[in-house]
Amino acid sequence: MRRRTAGGRTSRREFLWNLGGGLGGVALTQLLGAQNLLASPTPGRAALRPDGGLHHAPKAKRVVQFFMAGGASHIDLWDYKPELVRRHGQASDFGEHVEAFQDGLGPWKAPVWPFKPYGSCGKLLAEPVAALGRTADQMAFVHNMVGKSGVHSAGTLLQTTGFQLPGFPGSGCWVGYGLGSLNDNLPTFVVLPDHRGLGSNGTKNWDSAFLPADSQGVAIYPGTEHPVAHLFPPGADYVTAASERDGLSLLTRLNQVHASQHEGDARLEARIRAYELAARMQLAAPEALDLSKEPAHVLKLYGLDHGLTSFDKEINAVEEIDYFSRKCLVARRLLERGVRYVQIWSGNDNSFPRRNWDSHEDVERDHGPLATGMAVGAAALIEDLKQRGLLDDTIVMWSTEFGRMPSTQGGKGRDHNPYCFTTWLAGGGIRGGVTCGLSDEWGYKPADRSSPTQIYDIHATVLHLMGVDHTRLTYRHNGIDRRLTDVHGHVIRELLA
Repeated sequence: MRRRTAGGRTSRREFLWNLGGGLGGVALTQLLGAQNLLASPTPGRAALRPDGGLHHAPKAKRVVQFFMAGGASHIDLWDYKPELVRRHGQASDFGEHVEAFQDGLGPWKAPVWPFKPYGSCGKLLAEPVAALGRTADQMAFVHNMVGKSGVHSAGTLLQTTGFQLPGFPGSGCWVGYGLGSLNDNLPTFVVLPDHRGLGSNGTKNWDSAFLPADSQGVAIYPGTEHPVAHLFPPGADYVTAASERDGLSLLTRLNQVHASQHEGDARLEARIRAYELAARMQLAAPEALDLSKEPAHVLKLYGLDHGLTSFDKEINAVEEIDYFSRKCLVARRLLERGVRYVQIWSGNDNSFPRRNWDSHEDVERDHGPLATGMAVGAAALIEDLKQRGLLDDTIVMWSTEFGRMPSTQGGKGRDHNPYCFTTWLAGGGIRGGVTCGLSDEWGYKPADRSSPTQIYDIHATVLHLMGVDHTRLTYRHNGIDRRLTDVHGHVIRELLA
């Protein structure tokens, strides 16, 4: 129901929402008028110390996170288990009661692909991710990750927000809120979703929740006709240059009046800043997303020199390389232009045939092309950042909501395994070529069940490398000093260079 002010006049808030379809145009006032009529940004924002400085000297300035939606199999990609090779086909015996998500307690299942050692560290990697062998000495693996749920929505939220329930800010929102922007013309937090659709929870994975609205992740779809939704006014006949100018002029005056009457309203300030950012993005975003000027050797590095304009109907490696690598290349361009946090998604939510990592039916069919595409793009991004001098202060992180079971489901698939899975990191103060935290002989649970690694620990470590004490980056909400790591988390010192 629409709300109006006394006398039937349209409220400023309603006016803003009615114009929301032209997000970038609404804020263009700042550029067109240059009259400084909008309210100033909220002072202080998220000052980490009384003087606004960091808690300690940072090693990293920015983060790029890969998220494999559906639950990628650590056993088949990163965490080689020779015992599964020896026991393949034998009845699985976990020595304890196992709560499977579906009917996933068939015989032991060997890794689908052979593993080979890479780098001077000798890290064993499976065939589909062999491209990452070139960067093995920059990567640090954590094989004893544990979750709290085998349900996709809860497991994904835990990884992306630190909580299993919706209503909490994404990790990139916390980074943007705490550290601010490195480029006022681009968002602090950018999300590059899978081109086929969103993963579990949709936009809740990068929503700002109770943090200021301008810390929210901005979804961008590279290579599409409108990569940033609503950035430009719709191409309708009723929208003319004159009508847009007049509307924006009116909105400027409304902003000025309303802001003067509600000084210190953080919600209003955040919304105004979001519109201002959208205006600046009209100039900055198209240039950042334009890959046409990338040299041939860079396109080749990312596997984007295939020359194809269409792909097979069935899931295939070339198509996955194209889409994932394209997002990785865009991520590099965004990072070098000052975006703090870029999140790249692979896989959508439970489509059939599978276009995600939830391989209940056939690991080889699903994981093969997806893993190959991911590995080519991720390896290229790491190498590209390194050759540009950006890897030293950029954290690269690979994650998923949970792993897969060491037993088979239906012969070719694997069930969910929230009891143990893998995360890896590189760059930005990470000690490369190491493994911190081992899984048991089956890859079922951590080898040391009393000391697993949780997502709180990963988040704490990433914030630490960015100069932030995770226990001190808080936001008071409903009487609670909320933080990304809730009441948990410790810095994993073994990961630090």
